[in-house]
Amino acid sequence: MTPHVLSDRIASLPKAELHLHLEGSIQPATVCALTARHGVVMSEQEVRQRYAYRDFQEFIEAFKWVTSFLREPQDYALIVRDLAEHLLTQHVIYTEVTVSVGVMLLRKQQPEKNFEALLRATEPFESRGLRFRWVFDAARQFGVEAAMEVVESARRCHSKAIVAFGIGGDELSIATKEFRRVYDRAGEIGLHRLMHAGEVGGPENIREAIELLGIERIGHGIAAINDPQLMDLLAARKLPLEICPASNMKTGALAKQLRRRNAGIEDHPMSKLLRHGIPIVLSTDDPAMFDTKLNEEYANAARMGLREDELARIVEMGFEYAFLPATEIRHA
Repeated sequence: MTPHVLSDRIASLPKAELHLHLEGSIQPATVCALTARHGVVMSEQEVRQRYAYRDFQEFIEAFKWVTSFLREPQDYALIVRDLAEHLLTQHVIYTEVTVSVGVMLLRKQQPEKNFEALLRATEPFESRGLRFRWVFDAARQFGVEAAMEVVESARRCHSKAIVAFGIGGDELSIATKEFRRVYDRAGEIGLHRLMHAGEVGGPENIREAIELLGIERIGHGIAAINDPQLMDLLAARKLPLEICPASNMKTGALAKQLRRRNAGIEDHPMSKLLRHGIPIVLSTDDPAMFDTKLNEEYANAARMGLREDELARIVEMGFEYAFLPATEIRHA
């Protein structure tokens, strides 16, 4: 389907992907290998059934299920090698991968050892033209102290490859203001600041993330379409939204923001946001769990009516808004 919608030129351009969850990238065949390691035999069809959901809460339950099989450093090495091979097929040369360190801590794992396994597993891909950087992620619903421990785990890793701290999970669970000191601490140790906001929550969550926490890129942020003044703010400050169209559609987030029972890709507000002057970085979010690929997301953007020059500009913004030193942009 993708080649009929997306030009060969856009499909073949080197790309950066900035909103990508490691644990949501585990393809069904790899899930089967992972579960078998831990004594559970499953078919790929059974995994695909687990990866089918009607709303955001069902997606969260599937995410909890698949991460329950990530128990040892070698499990993380297995899934990141699979992800790296997948990214190469999409012409990705630079990625900032979000790792659910908050889940590791909840399960009494040692994030530093898991992260060391990730570094070792991805190192060979540098010579193949793919560079990894990392975002340590806390689950909002786990609370403030749990989020602070994720920041401290990043500090203990002593790695320049960790570029940011972020918060995902249940956007509606705990007030944004409660995380101020967590983000202050992240800034103290040199981490950039990310947060999921305006995915299933309202535009006020986006505004609070910017004004209270100093967030530098907004995860999803599609609720901005419901607040013209917020759109003006995002455009004026050149604050990018990390847009993941297939995810927004399949979790029901898109329909919720548009106040509709159902919504298709053509209804997505990305084109309006972009043409309002808001920077957009296009990503897959959880590609295996949403059965998507980066070039398919560019094809989705084309289905929304974006022109080829606009798609090319989005490709460029993936590098422009990455947390790379300016001297390294396009030399990943």
